Amino acid sequence: MNNQPTEIKITNADPSALGLFGLAMVTLVASSVKLGLTSGVSLVVPWAIFLGAFAQLFACINDSKKGNTFGTTAFGGYAFFWFAIGFTWLIQNGVFGASILANIDTTQLGFAYVGYLIFTLYRTIGAMETNKVLFIIFVLIDFIFLGLTFTAIF
Repeated sequence: MNNQPTEIKITNADPSALGLFGLAMVTLVASSVKLGLTSGVSLVVPWAIFLGAFAQLFACINDSKKGNTFGTTAFGGYAFFWFAIGFTWLIQNGVFGASILANIDTTQLGFAYVGYLIFTLYRTIGAMETNKVLFIIFVLIDFIFLGLTFTAIF
């Protein structure tokens, strides 16, 4: 009879599904404005902050605990992108006052999109080492940032 205690191994679920869900949902909602299907961003802000930002930040932190550098970097980078976009929309809606609203230069946003396009291109190269689905997702995100850059700068 073996009296050794049984070791229970506890594993954490993969947070990538939640991060990708957050990214997909907020992109869908935000794209409805870009495509002219809806107007204004007042009701997009909560989606950007909670699903786009917090869900991906949660995935980032949990990927970090699992030692997944790729997921940590990708989800963290996009989480802070959506925090910034959410605050950008708040500024554009005058939440922080007329003074800051009067000093908007949307070309600056275009340069932020260029930065994220470069970031995403590097993520796309890294995704080639993972699987086809993730690679395709990043290729599509590349096109999103390319389109956002052109609409903001040109």
